[in-house]
Amino acid sequence: MEVARHWRLRRQRYRLEGEECPVCGAKIFPPRDVCPVCHAEARTQYVFAGRGEVVSFTTVTQAPEGFTEQAPYVVALIRLEEGPMLTAQLTDLGDQEPYIGMPVEMVTRRLRTDREERGIILYGYKFRPRLKPEPQS
Repeated sequence: MEVARHWRLRRQRYRLEGEECPVCGAKIFPPRDVCPVCHAEARTQYVFAGRGEVVSFTTVTQAPEGFTEQAPYVVALIRLEEGPMLTAQLTDLGDQEPYIGMPVEMVTRRLRTDREERGIILYGYKFRPRLKPEPQS
């Protein structure tokens, strides 16, 4: 990925930044400027909480170029609490097996290293099993 494109996408990759439709209230990710529900102009910035649940998942054993060092890894379809669905890699699973309905939260992790002479490390969102909140005393 070229540097300029990565720089343009940094906010939605680090903060799950999308849009909210001012007409119907639909939350949109990634940003599209036009609401997919009511087709109104939707340019109101919205930052997602980064919590959701696994809808579906698969294990990638034969990874595409640039991701082979991470294989095997789990990719999941995640429904955010606000409604939109997105695809992301699951991380920090340890010995835990993913499952449909698993509560997850967004984390920023290394996606890959640009193997060209630039050596740029690309970061973005992944999801991990949701950590239990500390009990309040």
